[in-house]
Amino acid sequence: MSLEARAGSGTGTAAPAPRAGRHPAVALLVIAAAELMVVLDATIVNIALPGIQADLDIPGGALAWVVNAYALAFGGLMLLGGRAGDLFGRRRVFRFGIALFVFASLLGGLAPGTAPLIAARALQGVGAAIAAPTALSLIATNFAEGRDRNRAMGTYAAMAGVGSTVGLVLGGLLTQYLDWRWVLLVNVPVGLAVLAGTVVLAEAGRAQGKADVTGAATGTAGLLALVYAITRGGQDGWTDPMTVTALGTAAVLLTVFPLTQARARRPLLPLRVLRDRSRAGTYLTLFLVGTGMFATFYFLTLYMQHVLGYGPIRTGLAYLPFSIGIGIMAAVGSRLVVRHPPRELAVPGLAVAAAGMIWLSRLTPHSSYWGTLMPGMLVTALGLGATFVPLTLTAVRNVDDRDSGSASALLTTAQQIGGALGLATLATLSTAAADRRLPHADTAHRAGLRDHDPTLVAHAQDALTYGYTRAFLGSAAVFTAALLLACLTVDAGPQERTEPGSPQEPS
Repeated sequence: MSLEARAGSGTGTAAPAPRAGRHPAVALLVIAAAELMVVLDATIVNIALPGIQADLDIPGGALAWVVNAYALAFGGLMLLGGRAGDLFGRRRVFRFGIALFVFASLLGGLAPGTAPLIAARALQGVGAAIAAPTALSLIATNFAEGRDRNRAMGTYAAMAGVGSTVGLVLGGLLTQYLDWRWVLLVNVPVGLAVLAGTVVLAEAGRAQGKADVTGAATGTAGLLALVYAITRGGQDGWTDPMTVTALGTAAVLLTVFPLTQARARRPLLPLRVLRDRSRAGTYLTLFLVGTGMFATFYFLTLYMQHVLGYGPIRTGLAYLPFSIGIGIMAAVGSRLVVRHPPRELAVPGLAVAAAGMIWLSRLTPHSSYWGTLMPGMLVTALGLGATFVPLTLTAVRNVDDRDSGSASALLTTAQQIGGALGLATLATLSTAAADRRLPHADTAHRAGLRDHDPTLVAHAQDALTYGYTRAFLGSAAVFTAALLLACLTVDAGPQERTEPGSPQEPS
């Protein structure tokens, strides 16, 4: 059944094919800008954290929640946001999500203290969780299957891929030349422009019925507990009582969740979405891609700032090859998907990404940017860029229109939850490896800088670099596992061409 085939929910009544917007270029710009905005906000704050901490006098243990509050809400509420779009209208829900995101950004930019800032970041995550899945499903509504949709998907995938890197560059520029508050306030004019542009978006039919309240409560709480446990476990240890309690709660709720979905009349996540082998394998592969990619940004940033001594702008600009590589391969991939099955693109892409991570595992405290760091980042980006488009298309391909919001939400949820899990796990690996070289290497590094002890700083940088490179090897292993999984499960054919004006295939 094509993505456009039905708009009803259990009625059996065929809906008309999606109506292309009167201004497709503007529609794509609006959707891509929204996706870029919500994705880059996961990283734009990272480079501003020292300024935020100094200005608001945030304790070290609470500082991480400026980042984690956004990730928790974004990843945990994604499925609910996607289903809301199916039930209440994608354009309407998209507008609400963007408006909430803009309002939260304004509150965060004006926050007078720690608690209001963290609350605003959580509210930003809620807005992003509502807007992001509806942005992807609006592509199915506004672009006919075939060449136009492939190009739109390529642009969307590029925004999703480069958003994190753009956030790092923009965060550095805004922090150094303006103020840390502008990393949040910049969303206000951009978000208002996106809202104004939504008038060109076509609306799809709505699914019938009510929201699955039981499923929403169980699934969302389970995901929130899981992400919280992963985050806390990376900070306070996996035997911490709160970590163990959260993991246990997540295990129970996420076991109950599919049971409630199987019995619900109109579930939050229709399990039929996962019955397709290629689609289920794609979600798992994207989970692993998120696991490796999120950790890569984290450790590269620490390496550049703690070991190479880069400032905010230089750190952000150093990521430009990553953005360029992903953007180039996303554009190429959108053209190749009509001639090659997704596996023929994703598997080599993941192999190249793994090779890039192995390259980065050779970094030392004295490595040069042009000789080692930049080539490793570029190779990794080219591999990931070749992976995003075919996997994104496979995740939402041939999904019933009434389920496309849920399918789109699951795609982003897989990456967000995978990223949280990977960061927590690889951070634990990195810290353990560094501490084997020098006990409490991170603390020793700060002490050496404070006491102007170059010998201690050099020893700490050597230990930290060793830890970071072990994490890069871990990311290479994760990308290799994703490669094997894609080989075994993703067996869809090339993306079908649909000529303009041709009738849609019957379901």
